[in-house]
Amino acid sequence: MMLAILLGLISIIFLFHCYFKYRRVGRLLSLIPGPKGYPIFGNIHHYQIHHDLVLEKFWELNNQYSPVQKIWSCVYYAVNLADPEDIQVLLTSNKYIEKGLFYKHLRHWLSTGLLLSGGQKWHLRRKMLTPAFHFNVLKHYFTNLIEESQNLVECLKQEGDGNPVVKNLKSFISKYTLNAICKTAMGIQLTGNSKLESKYLNAVHVYGSIVAYRSFRPWYLFDAIFAFSSLAKVEKETLKTLHSFSRNIIAERKRFHKQTNGEYLKILENIEKDDLSNENPEKSGEYLQMKNRLSMLDLLIAASWNDKLIDEEGIREEVDTFIFEGHDTTASALTFALSLFAKHKDVQENIRDEVKTIMQEDNNITIASLKKLSYLERCLKESLRLYPSVHLISRQMPHEIQLKQYLIPSGTICIINIHNVHRNPKYWPNPNVFDPDRFLPENIKERHPYSYIPFSAGPRNCIGQKFAMHELKLFVGFILYNFELEPMDELDDVTFISDITLNTSKPLRVKFIPIR
Repeated sequence: MMLAILLGLISIIFLFHCYFKYRRVGRLLSLIPGPKGYPIFGNIHHYQIHHDLVLEKFWELNNQYSPVQKIWSCVYYAVNLADPEDIQVLLTSNKYIEKGLFYKHLRHWLSTGLLLSGGQKWHLRRKMLTPAFHFNVLKHYFTNLIEESQNLVECLKQEGDGNPVVKNLKSFISKYTLNAICKTAMGIQLTGNSKLESKYLNAVHVYGSIVAYRSFRPWYLFDAIFAFSSLAKVEKETLKTLHSFSRNIIAERKRFHKQTNGEYLKILENIEKDDLSNENPEKSGEYLQMKNRLSMLDLLIAASWNDKLIDEEGIREEVDTFIFEGHDTTASALTFALSLFAKHKDVQENIRDEVKTIMQEDNNITIASLKKLSYLERCLKESLRLYPSVHLISRQMPHEIQLKQYLIPSGTICIINIHNVHRNPKYWPNPNVFDPDRFLPENIKERHPYSYIPFSAGPRNCIGQKFAMHELKLFVGFILYNFELEPMDELDDVTFISDITLNTSKPLRVKFIPIR
């Protein structure tokens, strides 16, 4: 009896193996290079190593099999892309805008907000939220970003009282980038809620680690299986913290609108064609000026109250999405940028001189003078090349896609390893060397446009990339105007861990020395 059962299982496994290997998907995938695999189990075992080593292993294998490499297990299969020409085909097409299976683990937190949604919902939300990042709105946000940059500087001055201060960059800066996105896009001031902020920031870190852990373990794609793991309870508690934070913000902003009888939101109702005609230019200008002061959350609340275009859960998922993306990616970018500038004293001094010139001319940094900080911009772009905050993106293929060398079957997850794309020696000579001159105009025009994609590209590019660059320039500008930086940890020796955004296993610390 036992022998019959065993033979039956072997037969089932053999048939399953033949089905996968010899059907069209299997035949197409067999042509794509990748590390050695085993029948049924595939090659995912290469990533069953300590959490701190997974990302480095992923980069190593991607380089080894570049520009295209497959990862597979059972009926789960992915292809890593590193060739800018292939990436351009994928990202510029409106056919391939569905996010990859790896994003599934984020849905318990972010649901199907702008980051994770697809199809008609994504198009509607993108259209709804785009006005929140219009140039005129960014001008209003600019004041808040200056205030938060100055708050960070003032905090360092008070803590040091004229003496140097050593800080763990990511944990320190995250508090200010979190407050910046809440002030601007949510219209909410967080100051005075440090306990709530810390709890939320820790929850983001914990949840990101869980997502990364599950992504390289296909059996945890199934929530029913993950529920038996030790991390399931941790995930549940973490989600309570994350969702409580966003719901409190929404409730506070709604209270504001109810206390003011919704006058602030009536701006949107009153902007009709008659009001904006040439017959009433004063009213038109007044409405437009007020509309440009509406935060992203205000637009969502107005869409909910006036047009019923979004429900309470829809507002929550967008608030969760933008608070996370708006603070964590920026904090990551600033962490690596400041570490680089601390290491490269000449670069740091050049940035400081450029900022000083602006300060002498305009007595402050203005939205107009940001354009004059061209050297700082090149340095930030080079930092994002070496250390892209979002180092990995993916798409689920609803149809076959023809790349330069391979036909990728439908159902495949196409992964774009931005970190490796940004260090491809074909496009970036001496790719591990920090060199801001790579972004001089004459050098940019010689490169493939998809060899540098820190904010993604195509229809699903980052909606807030201009906002992010403004914020990075202001934070760095004010910090270097007031402090000299010295590295306390060697950037070249850090280990990068698998997470939603680029993170290190140990803190990156910098010494802030007041300029007298």
